[in-house]
Amino acid sequence: MSAETSSLDFHPLRADLYQELHSRPFQVIPSTARVTHIAVLVTPEQRRTQFAHLQRLHRLLGEPWPEQEVSCYEHNFGKLRVRREVHMEFASYTFTNLDVSSADPFAETGISSLPEGWLEQLDGTIVGAFHIEVRPSEEDARSELAFMRKYFEGMRLIGSSPQEGAARVLGSFQLHSDHFGRFMVLNHKMSNSQLGRLVQRLMEIETYRLMSLLALPLAREITPSLNDMDHKLATITQSLADNESLDEQQILAELTHIAARIEAYRAHSTFRFAATRAYHELVLTRLEELREDEVSGHLTISEFMTRRLTPAVKTCEAVGERLEDLSRRVDRASDMMRTRVELAIQSQNQQLLSSMDRRSRIQLMMQHTVEGFSVVAISYYLISLLKLGLDVLQDSGVAFNKSLVLGVAIPVIMVLVFLGIRTIHHRFIRMARRQ
Repeated sequence: MSAETSSLDFHPLRADLYQELHSRPFQVIPSTARVTHIAVLVTPEQRRTQFAHLQRLHRLLGEPWPEQEVSCYEHNFGKLRVRREVHMEFASYTFTNLDVSSADPFAETGISSLPEGWLEQLDGTIVGAFHIEVRPSEEDARSELAFMRKYFEGMRLIGSSPQEGAARVLGSFQLHSDHFGRFMVLNHKMSNSQLGRLVQRLMEIETYRLMSLLALPLAREITPSLNDMDHKLATITQSLADNESLDEQQILAELTHIAARIEAYRAHSTFRFAATRAYHELVLTRLEELREDEVSGHLTISEFMTRRLTPAVKTCEAVGERLEDLSRRVDRASDMMRTRVELAIQSQNQQLLSSMDRRSRIQLMMQHTVEGFSVVAISYYLISLLKLGLDVLQDSGVAFNKSLVLGVAIPVIMVLVFLGIRTIHHRFIRMARRQ
């Protein structure tokens, strides 16, 4: 690093960002080769086990093994080339056999040179596995097609002439008797680099096609339950629209159950449906890069994918969108039920307040009645005390008309007691109003 740049602050990932575009280079494949491609679904633990298994292959073939796992690893074991690519949820292996001794296609494959038993011990779940026969074109088009058909066990073929007729590709997109798919590539005028890019695109199309279809069984499994939940939700919504008398607690319980099932399906399927969309876009991109010309009498790969794969992907997308739509509809129905319950509670509260107000008025009337009785009672006790006092004075020799004094005192005492009680009552009312 020069003195002018040594003081610059470089991002720590800068080198990795540059290397990312070069991490999966195209292979260079000669016109005579047999390729086997295997795509394996893996967990993080299985991925580590697979790397150890790859190191074991190096030891079996007497080659130094890699110490650190990378996203794309390639090594030549003489005439056998092994390439391993690590993706988000799967790992792919490409075995290229450059030592072709048999003239019969698929008599030897890319895995024919592997040590016995090594492939059988590969950890993970295989999704894609197919052979590709690569050979130069030496005959006219009609003879080539007749030659190629013999090796696909009578299955219907799909093919084209990609790169404006520079090669011819045929495949069945089905499993054969060896449980592998088969493709045949006849090179007309491609260089080894161009042929490598063509084979790579073909492998990616088939791998991503299979990966994108992993969501289809899940979509078919979910659909009956979605139909059932849709019917129940429609019934509940119609009942709300008709303003029927409903058991709100039961309806809310049903809506909660439906919402829980929808969220469980979404948690189980969101990643799979999103991955399907991503894989499908990759397939369409690779198909555009092929630049196919039609082979007489055969569907092109693009036509086949558009007719078969796209509807399957659309089905998965429709199920995903239906899950989202059901979730929104359940939320709206739940909001309506909560509003209905809140209105019922408000009505009950209003009735309760009216009842409390009525009781308060009755209590107030009773209080006024009690106040009237309390005036009489208090007056009675005061007059009794006054009478005792007058008796004491009279016994002491004080001369006065006792009956006259009591007769005058009775109304005076009752008026004073009444005024005192009213004053206390008004004082409490003023205190309540200030609060």
